[in-house]
Amino acid sequence: MKMWLTSTNHKQIGLMYISTTFFFFILAGILSLLIRLQLAQPDQNILTPHEYNQIFTLHGTAMIFLVIAPFAFGLGNFLVPLQIGAHDMAFPRLNLLGVFLFIFSGIIIFLGVFAEGGGAFAGWTAYAPLSTMIVGTGAGQDLWLLGILVNSVATIMVAINFVVTILLYRAPGMTMWRMPIFTWEILATALLILMAFPSLACVVCELLLERHYGAQFFNPAHGGDPILYQHLFWFFGHPEVYVMILPYFGVVTEVLAVFSRKPVFGYVGLVLSAFAIAGLSMGVWAHHMFTTGAVANGFFSGMSFLIAVPTGVKFWNWIGTMWKGKLEFTTPMLFAVGFLFNFLIGGITGVMVASPPIDYHAEDSYFLVAHFHYTLGGGALFAVFAAIYYWGPKMFGFKLNETMGKANFWLMFIGFNITFIPQFFAGIEGMPRRVFTYAPTGDLGWLNAVSSIGAGIMAISAVGFVLNVIVSKLAQEPVGDDPWGAGQTLEWATSSPPPEFNFHALPPIRSERPVFDMRHPELAEERH
Repeated sequence: MKMWLTSTNHKQIGLMYISTTFFFFILAGILSLLIRLQLAQPDQNILTPHEYNQIFTLHGTAMIFLVIAPFAFGLGNFLVPLQIGAHDMAFPRLNLLGVFLFIFSGIIIFLGVFAEGGGAFAGWTAYAPLSTMIVGTGAGQDLWLLGILVNSVATIMVAINFVVTILLYRAPGMTMWRMPIFTWEILATALLILMAFPSLACVVCELLLERHYGAQFFNPAHGGDPILYQHLFWFFGHPEVYVMILPYFGVVTEVLAVFSRKPVFGYVGLVLSAFAIAGLSMGVWAHHMFTTGAVANGFFSGMSFLIAVPTGVKFWNWIGTMWKGKLEFTTPMLFAVGFLFNFLIGGITGVMVASPPIDYHAEDSYFLVAHFHYTLGGGALFAVFAAIYYWGPKMFGFKLNETMGKANFWLMFIGFNITFIPQFFAGIEGMPRRVFTYAPTGDLGWLNAVSSIGAGIMAISAVGFVLNVIVSKLAQEPVGDDPWGAGQTLEWATSSPPPEFNFHALPPIRSERPVFDMRHPELAEERH
């Protein structure tokens, strides 16, 4: 234990991130089941309104700040030095401090549950003036704000580390245009964090000052403006969506190439589209503010439509990678293809609500809940499992059971779609989000019942994944350095798990597929 708490090795820090995110994932999953239990039927009172507000606030907070993005940071910590041929991250001690601050932030956020008055209740967006109320909120909201502030500092630290490591610590021969797509996506994510997260830290500090020290940033009675909060928050919030998805674009690209037995199709297009998405995302924040009447809807609508173009480029390249390939539907491949299906639905519905007339109807309804979950649950979460099944042998030295893994995928895929497709229709029928109950009107009763059944199927899938980890760990059948037999990037040139300083010897790096070149020198010579 002491070794793990004091280690500055990037692989151990990466695994600390990953294990912590799975702890918070279980917590968030339990909270989501409580939400679906309360909403399974109309006019239920399993939870009080205040309890419900705390539960959906902590569920959203955990998934966004403590699970999806931090898992990508853990995966990047483990893989980026391996993929670029470095022995460690640029700032190992800063790396260790970052993971401690991340863990500490989650503890602070959830400690609010035990405070007088309960935990945070204002949603993961914490809109003012709801989040500035002192009466009835206790210390829970303050602890939430402090936890988010600590989390943003930790995130900025990890972003600085990624940028410096990728730009300065590449091995000889590893030029920028030979880096794996996953590393490119991490670089784009890190730069996006440095632009977006200071705004979050700033607005959280302003909320704390207003709650306790008489500042009036968001109080119109004293010259403040609650719309200012929305500008500052969404200047962080919309780029944060891409912080949570860009690394997983890299995961899916790597998995599809390996199990299509082909090189990545459109390497340059995939790289440029990542930075196009990152850049355009900084100009889309008011996409979330159409109904305020305080923003130029036409401009932000156009920017929101435009950002779909580089995402479409990625889909084109993913399809091109699989086209005429020798597809192997292993568990990681199934999760990657599931990502494509779900994220496509999330993207199409995102383009729909980028149109102000449609957004006026869908705003604050369950249509947006379904859209958001198809983007980050059906998208990023499926890629999380693809990454665990794909790189798990490299991290731990053993493979997860394929039969149990495929059952894990199908239960999750079916359960996810049963959960969230009905929510599109509930939103169209006018069911507002963030309500703890609803009247038995129209089809809302059976739509929510079906959605809750789907959540139960997803819970069974999650339990199956845990059992798979336990069974595979007990069996612990050793795997080779490249258990999939088609590794292309540098992490597959070292042992499983890798040694302390990653490599005993690096292969020559003459393309973006150095391991493939090493194993097929005749093809490499012909190409070069």
